Amino acid sequence: MTLCFFTAQYLPTPGGVERYTWNLARRCKAAGHRVLIVTSSLPGQPAREQDADGLEIYRLPVFPVMGGRFPVLRPFAPAADLWAQGIDFAVIQTRMYTQSIWAARQCKRRGISALVIDHSTGYMMHGGLGGVLGRWYEHFACGVIRRCGFPFYGVSRDVCTWLRTFGITAAGTLPNAVDPAELAALARAEDAVDWRKALDVPEGGHLIAFIGRLIPEKGALRLAKAVQQLPGCVLAVAGTGPEEEALRAMGGTIHALGALPHAQIVQLLDQADCYCLPTEYAEGFPTTLLEAAACRCPILCTHTAGTGELLPGDGCASFVPDTRPETLRRALETLLADPGAARTRADAAYRNLCGHFTWQAVFATMMETAQKAT
Repeated sequence: MTLCFFTAQYLPTPGGVERYTWNLARRCKAAGHRVLIVTSSLPGQPAREQDADGLEIYRLPVFPVMGGRFPVLRPFAPAADLWAQGIDFAVIQTRMYTQSIWAARQCKRRGISALVIDHSTGYMMHGGLGGVLGRWYEHFACGVIRRCGFPFYGVSRDVCTWLRTFGITAAGTLPNAVDPAELAALARAEDAVDWRKALDVPEGGHLIAFIGRLIPEKGALRLAKAVQQLPGCVLAVAGTGPEEEALRAMGGTIHALGALPHAQIVQLLDQADCYCLPTEYAEGFPTTLLEAAACRCPILCTHTAGTGELLPGDGCASFVPDTRPETLRRALETLLADPGAARTRADAAYRNLCGHFTWQAVFATMMETAQKAT
């Protein structure tokens, strides 16, 4: 079977949707299927290539709106060669991008079966005229894709609930997931970075990790202000975005590391005393929460999409009611003061992860849907 994944952004751009696509695509390839990935062009990247995993990547020309966060497909993008590849089934990632609209309409017109996987629990833009226009656009985009007749899935139950905002009843969940054994191998690789040494964590001190896009809604800058008030604590921030410059300027115990290779991110989580995600963003199911759970790293976070499934209650993680620096400081003090309790919660999160959120289970569900549709 030839499967085609449409995703507005893909590796090497870091992010949860990008890694979700990569992980599912790899499972498809390992099962003997041919896999195409259609995404947006990036500076320095070829228009077409086959990567080390044997995945065939097509990069279509786009306008990099919102600093590249919202790539808009250019009119008359050359894609004739793509449609000559004999695609049997398509997976369309997210409901809002222009590429998703284009992919859904093209698949319907060409008689190609497909499904749509959504990854968010809120509107992309908030406030002002931009927010009003953004909401109008998202409802328009969802309406166009919905009328193509393909089933929608959410990466968490919260995403499925959010889809009702657009008159969409989800067919089910295809949850975000990880491969615990694969992550364990990366964490313990021979060339693993010793992050506590690299970041000068003092003897008896604590290493706090944040991983994600450095946008205000994710809360990295607020977390940094909280960590500055905690003697002996070091914050490692992995990611890029508008807040990166401000985080670098803080210096001292705040380390803005930029975009890290995935192996080093896993090693950071494996060595950290806490992974903190004080997000107010419309998350779908943060990959970093899954990876932290897989590494048995104690988690401190807000209640966001997916936490009710991965972290059901205070027995699996510590939660904060808001993201003010003072709230985060107090919560970190409490967590770090009782490492035994923190590890017990981390072990509980790990057991729940292994039972419900592995890529093999998600792949099996997706392929069952694809085989019924083709």
